[in-house]
Amino acid sequence: MIMLSSLLTSVFLSFLTMEVQADVSANVGFESEYIFRGIAQEKSSASAGLDYSSNGFYVGTWAAQVTDGLEVDGFFGYSGSSENEDFSYSLGFTGYYYTDDFDDTYEEVNLGFTYKSFSFNSAFGEYDNFDGDTQDYTFISASYGFDSGFYITIGDFSEDFDGRYFELAYGFTLGEVDATVKYISSDSALTGSSGDNFLVFNIGKSFSF
Repeated sequence: MIMLSSLLTSVFLSFLTMEVQADVSANVGFESEYIFRGIAQEKSSASAGLDYSSNGFYVGTWAAQVTDGLEVDGFFGYSGSSENEDFSYSLGFTGYYYTDDFDDTYEEVNLGFTYKSFSFNSAFGEYDNFDGDTQDYTFISASYGFDSGFYITIGDFSEDFDGRYFELAYGFTLGEVDATVKYISSDSALTGSSGDNFLVFNIGKSFSF
């Protein structure tokens, strides 16, 4: 992870020598239940984020309501695509931080690839784990998007974390608002019980400046 973080820092330093073509955007959203990578976080949650991108580089922050506080994420990285945009890739870093004792810090290096309607994403991370030993985890997911607006995702944890989930979702617009209906099925390793099924409704809106 140290080598990948150093690589990201070196890449970002090269940004100083490039012609700047910047985009700034913001987003707000609400979910009937906040589920992340198949794991329940909070019953109903509002969120907001801010993103900056330039010449393939990006940096941003995102925050969501959790019990008695906030989850605040920070991320940065680089993304690019082929000339015909059939293939794209991204390499970045994400940190997940909390304003109360809802959870402890997660920090991870992210690597993703997309080819047409298929995408593969991975995360290699560390979890601070309060007063316990630091835990390592790897998360991988594969997704396929259909022209009809449906998509499917399968996600899997390994190392000190374990478990997998399946997600079937449909995205559409309500006026100028983006909406998604998701069915998520998580196994017992993720939920700590016999497994859980979730039906989630999400609405969101993005703004460019």
